[in-house]
Amino acid sequence: MTPGLLDRRDGPWLGAGLAAGVLAVAVYLVTNPYPAYGAGLYLRLAEALVANGYVPPPNVSGYTAAGVPFAYPPLQFYVLAGLLDLGVDPVTIARLLPGVGVLAALVPTYLLARDYTGSRPAGALAAAATALNPQLLQWHVSAGGVVRAFAFCYALLAVYAGYRAFEADSRRGALGAVALGALAFGATLLSHPTYTVFAGTSVLLLWLVRDRSTAGFARGTAIAVGGVALAAPWLGWVVATHGPDVLLGAAGTHGGLGGGTDTLDAGLSLALLPVVGGLYLRWRGDRFLLAWAAVALVLFAQARFVFAVGSVVLAAVAADLSGRLAFDTLEGTVAGVDRRSALAAACLLLGTVAGAGYFAHEATLDGDPSTPEFLDDESVAAMAWVQAETAPDATFVVLGDAAEWFPLLADRTILVGPWGVEWRGPTAYERQLRAYRQVSACATADCVERWFPADRSPTYVYVPRGGYTVRGHQHVAFGTLERSFAVSPAWDRAYANHGVVVYRAVGRDRPGSPGSLGPWLDEVRERDDERDQPAAEGERADPAVAASDAGGQQAERGGQREAVADERRRIPVDADDQRVEGQPREQAAGREDGHPTGRAVGGETVDQ
Repeated sequence: MTPGLLDRRDGPWLGAGLAAGVLAVAVYLVTNPYPAYGAGLYLRLAEALVANGYVPPPNVSGYTAAGVPFAYPPLQFYVLAGLLDLGVDPVTIARLLPGVGVLAALVPTYLLARDYTGSRPAGALAAAATALNPQLLQWHVSAGGVVRAFAFCYALLAVYAGYRAFEADSRRGALGAVALGALAFGATLLSHPTYTVFAGTSVLLLWLVRDRSTAGFARGTAIAVGGVALAAPWLGWVVATHGPDVLLGAAGTHGGLGGGTDTLDAGLSLALLPVVGGLYLRWRGDRFLLAWAAVALVLFAQARFVFAVGSVVLAAVAADLSGRLAFDTLEGTVAGVDRRSALAAACLLLGTVAGAGYFAHEATLDGDPSTPEFLDDESVAAMAWVQAETAPDATFVVLGDAAEWFPLLADRTILVGPWGVEWRGPTAYERQLRAYRQVSACATADCVERWFPADRSPTYVYVPRGGYTVRGHQHVAFGTLERSFAVSPAWDRAYANHGVVVYRAVGRDRPGSPGSLGPWLDEVRERDDERDQPAAEGERADPAVAASDAGGQQAERGGQREAVADERRRIPVDADDQRVEGQPREQAAGREDGHPTGRAVGGETVDQ
């Protein structure tokens, strides 16, 4: 549309799109005192970069006993590492940085829709729709946006540059677009593999549908080759360190390519709306947007990609309809302002307010479906206690989504969890994902123990109280699991606050793998089985002995319950008062030294 990227006429319309983004980010920050979802693994990787002198280590510890390969594209981890090296708190980074990426991504969205439709108001509409779409916000403004939001920005910039390269009238303009496209595609390759596929297929579709010339093919190839050349050092390091299988294995997780067919199998879905809009535009003579929406719908299991396309489709539909409808009364200007532009601005303002209001409504619902938090004050305090009071080689099974943050904030290893395991292949990933989901839903200690890794059992189990999330979905603990751990001879309660209980394995120093309870739990189970087994056939049990045994067992269990009840009574009733009885407030507040977030440690320590 314009020879340059931006001029002064773009200011008000790009500003309107960015204002919608600022409003969405503000709503998120007001309603989320902690980051939504998780970025613990990303920040743990960044910490490993800092510790290793900014050279990627082969593996990163903390996530499963074996750790996970450092095979992630590293660009954003270097950004995170720099911030951590400057002393910025990791939780603060995860809460604030994604908003920067969200706003940055609105610029190429505006440019692409503006140039494609020939309308600045349409560009603003596309940017606002992108900024306020809950599906896009869910994955970009949340904690994981420290990587995803920026990968989204780079991918959209690559698509826009590809569009400019194919539409350029001059050799100079084409070369500039190719250079920008290669740089943006390389940044996408170095940020996130799924967004790389989105950018690559989008540019390929642009050539197939809108160009198909030899010159266009050469320009598209130059974008792809230039991007791969920028990412080649990282790709070479990964293959040399881990082999090519690590890249192929990860491609088979998270739905893989073609995962969007599940949306079609599910029947009607909002994800179909961009395709409906594309069908209208196809009837009006546009072939690309329908193809783009259909490919995004089918190729990706993640609906955010088809909704990103949908923002441009919406802008194109609005531009087409506004051009076709006759508004004679809107011709001309009032006080020097074009009436059509004024109406477009008013509609954009109303849509922005309505969209932000809906997002705020969702964000304040019980169970917040768009931006659930994996952390709260109690979980942060519990992790600070773990870091300060447990052995560095202690291992944990953590129930609920706080597990994603645990290795970062507690600096201890979790044995069960899928994060980062995708780089070990689909089988390992699915095994860990299933174990994590199952153990997080357990209602008894025996159930939790069944999902321990076969070769290693944890030193501690971390159990959330009340409401918590599993893969972003709300769960509620009603105390059944706590009661089961309380009466189990294999576990002692080590720490508790109003949101978390941590149980320590009894007999963890007995023979077995480091930190393993395997042999000890087998002994406990055998003893329980023998005690509960009925007398052998033909053998009569002495009623007096049986009664004595039963009374002793009941007294033993009753004593355990009374002890647990006494311990629980020591926890303050007032959730805002984290003092332990008999201690002054200053002592009960705990140490701040070494605390990852700078908050005081509250709660109760048992049998230290």
